[in-house]
Amino acid sequence: MLKVVLVHPQIPPNTGNIARTCAATNTELHLVGPLGFEISDRHLKRAGLDYWPHVNLHYHPSIEAFQALQHHQGGRRIGFSTSGRCSYTHFAFQSSDWLLFGSETQGLPADVLTACDETVHIPMASQHVRSLNLSVSAAVGLFEAQRQLGLS
Repeated sequence: MLKVVLVHPQIPPNTGNIARTCAATNTELHLVGPLGFEISDRHLKRAGLDYWPHVNLHYHPSIEAFQALQHHQGGRRIGFSTSGRCSYTHFAFQSSDWLLFGSETQGLPADVLTACDETVHIPMASQHVRSLNLSVSAAVGLFEAQRQLGLS
């Protein structure tokens, strides 16, 4: 099944909103530290509301710890980035893909992008907007992958 991975997220409400999306879609959520907040942060819990018991949450203290698990489980790492190679709508997702999203301020680190099997972007019609909110991007990417795979 698809998995959502947040690498170094910084803003608790974004992570909480993504957790709610993952709960609604039965999608694993992987958080890769260091995080910009404590997992027990009240803003994180408030954004996820009462859905936290339904989130299949995994925490990895470092990118190396995450990569070891991902390598063991298999599947492709698909990095979402403003510099992605192709539009996410033109990419053929697979059910074993790991959808990687970077922090709100920095995006995915260069070494993580380089290690991805593929990179995709969400097109912006306006040159005045460089990216979407992290929780919006994660939902857009996840729902497109699910749509392609007939999981929606």
